Amino acid sequence: MVLRSPRARGLLAALVCVFIAGEIAGQRRAITVEELYTYEGWRRFNGSEWASMTWVPGGGPWLSDTHHLWPVDSAQGKPFVAQGTPSSDASWLRVEAATGANEPLFTARQLESALVEAGAPDGDARAASRRRPSNFNATRDAFLVSVADDLYVYEIGTARATRVTNSAGAKTEATFSPDGRTVAFVRNYNLFVTSIAAPAERALTSDGTPELINGTLDWVYSEELYGRGNHRGYWWSPDSSRIAFLQFDEAAVPEYTLVDDISYRPSIERWHYPKAGDPNPTVKLGVASISGGSVRWMDTTSYTDFLIVNVGWAPAGDLILHVQDRQQTWLDVIRADAATGAAQRLIRETTKAWVERWQDSSADPLWLKDGSFLWLSERSGWRHFYHYAADGSLIRQVTSGEWEIRRSHGMDPSQTWLYFTSTTTSPIGLDLYRVRLNGTELQRVSSGDGRHTPFLNPSRTLFLDSRSDINTPPQVRLYRADTGDMVRVVDANPVPALKEYGLSRPELLQVKARDGFVMEAIMIRPPDFDPSKRYPVYQFTYAGPHSQQVSNEWGGVQFMYHQLLAQRGIIVWICDNRTASGKGMQSAWPLYKRLGEIELRDIEDGLSWLTRQPYVDGSRMGISGVSYGGFMTLYALTHSRSFAMGIAEGAVSDWRNYDTIYTERYLGLPKDNPDGYRNSSPRFSAANLHGDLLLIHGAMDDNVHPQNTTQFSYELQRAGKPFRMMIYPKSAHGVTDPQQGAHLRRLMLDFTTQNLLR
Repeated sequence: MVLRSPRARGLLAALVCVFIAGEIAGQRRAITVEELYTYEGWRRFNGSEWASMTWVPGGGPWLSDTHHLWPVDSAQGKPFVAQGTPSSDASWLRVEAATGANEPLFTARQLESALVEAGAPDGDARAASRRRPSNFNATRDAFLVSVADDLYVYEIGTARATRVTNSAGAKTEATFSPDGRTVAFVRNYNLFVTSIAAPAERALTSDGTPELINGTLDWVYSEELYGRGNHRGYWWSPDSSRIAFLQFDEAAVPEYTLVDDISYRPSIERWHYPKAGDPNPTVKLGVASISGGSVRWMDTTSYTDFLIVNVGWAPAGDLILHVQDRQQTWLDVIRADAATGAAQRLIRETTKAWVERWQDSSADPLWLKDGSFLWLSERSGWRHFYHYAADGSLIRQVTSGEWEIRRSHGMDPSQTWLYFTSTTTSPIGLDLYRVRLNGTELQRVSSGDGRHTPFLNPSRTLFLDSRSDINTPPQVRLYRADTGDMVRVVDANPVPALKEYGLSRPELLQVKARDGFVMEAIMIRPPDFDPSKRYPVYQFTYAGPHSQQVSNEWGGVQFMYHQLLAQRGIIVWICDNRTASGKGMQSAWPLYKRLGEIELRDIEDGLSWLTRQPYVDGSRMGISGVSYGGFMTLYALTHSRSFAMGIAEGAVSDWRNYDTIYTERYLGLPKDNPDGYRNSSPRFSAANLHGDLLLIHGAMDDNVHPQNTTQFSYELQRAGKPFRMMIYPKSAHGVTDPQQGAHLRRLMLDFTTQNLLR
């Protein structure tokens, strides 16, 4: 989904780190905003990155059925993290899962030396050796390293590097072939391959231009369909002989321009960005042989104005592509003959509203040995497995119930047990389950409340489980996948610094909306809470479709910022409106063709419950959010009188400003739903602003453009409404520069306390 959750963004270093500043109330230390995005700050409140598993390279931590990776920086004596810079003593250990016995796999020094010997410049080799490996081959005994403009293959067993490209121009989206003999990459909008044994670059396409892109996703496809940060638009065939790739024709897509004014001569960023109602890129799916020859294009002539939202290979060598109409009201699963391009529809998915493409491997069919496949569908309103024959005929529904599967984790080698994470136990938790292929013997495998992130080994006999809850930072343990029995503690991650602060214990609550819908909520009270006093409330919201914020998991630095507010004497309130609740897609469908209205109604029902509590001061309510949460803040302040203040960061103020794929999924085309667009856009209600407002935006936000904040501020000025605004130069959709980030968080804290602690 596009407007990325602030919770996830915070865990990836988009929010404040905090540190000890003094002592208050006896032995409790106060939390204050002083440093942003620091290595020590991250570790102080989260512990090891190993426990949170955010370091895991592509493909997961497993090297084999019995051994996994573990990164260590010997100089620092602990796992290194993305926020820190590992020293030359950084190393990767090969750990025997069952016992914890380990041995060095390779070190940064070894990698640097091998790169220099292979011809890489010293300085570039040193920088490359400090980066974590993420691009392994299938057997996990070699990985790709990008140095300057070229690619190198590092063989772990021999500690040897081979330079596989030697040409001008950046090589992006590089991957190994399944057999590990060839590397594919994109250069100058064209797709290339090179052999590892005898490196020689060979172009598979030659017509690439900035407006005709081969093998790389364009902006809107990357952001909305395949996952932010994922730009690869090609897929190897299982036998390593062919590559399927997407080609995007951007000629009809309007451009958007941002200007960076910091230098004396401003620099300009310009890219193709289709706003709601604009033309989308024209997309084609081709297949190229790595031995050469012409491209074979798959037949999609029966569709007009369509999206190709997923691509993969079936074991037999056919292509499987997912095609949607522009407004995503249906999704077709198509089998295409890679040799001829002939296509056959297997499944058409429809729902009461839209069909959403999930941005992980769960979107792919799970193939069985007999040619049949398992498919995840939300047609019932809850995401469940369905078993289909090879010809697309339904065999059975495998799982069912008022809970949803969040991710598929594959099957055991005998294809007896299907593993997945789901909300079966709790809508705010996540557990590993397994079920037989016929839908019987549903079993919970993980144990303990909270949120479990499992990494199963290839044979599905063991899994590394990163578990946290709302009071406990992530911890990792090894379990058996059949019985759920624990094998050993891998990382207890005690995070002793947390004990110094006397943190408030968050309360997990349930609040009913006016029609009886049960909303999940979190309340953090001041640590010296006195029920005879009346406290102001700060509501943190996101509210976007199927994007829950209330979850029984560790919130990292965002959680600590909320604790900071509580220490200042403010109750922090997070309550998921139904459309954001994560309680099946059926809970999100009510917002179809209108955004803001249903969400605000639920938010106000939560506030109604709050204000009935004798310790809550209903005249001092604040609301804050980022991205969709920023939109919701603007909508609330212009459609409600419940809030004394609001902080909107990176907010959409007019949905005509946002991109086609996300916006049209929920609102349809502007020409078909003009009232829905206008009524959903706070820009047109700016004159009704109630409460003090702080607008925040990154000047280089390529996602939610600063145009949104400019337009909204213009309408406020015309209506004579006072407000505050802060623009962060050079920042995109989220402020990541440490000094700017500190400024932002201090600004928010000051604005909040000035308005709520009056």
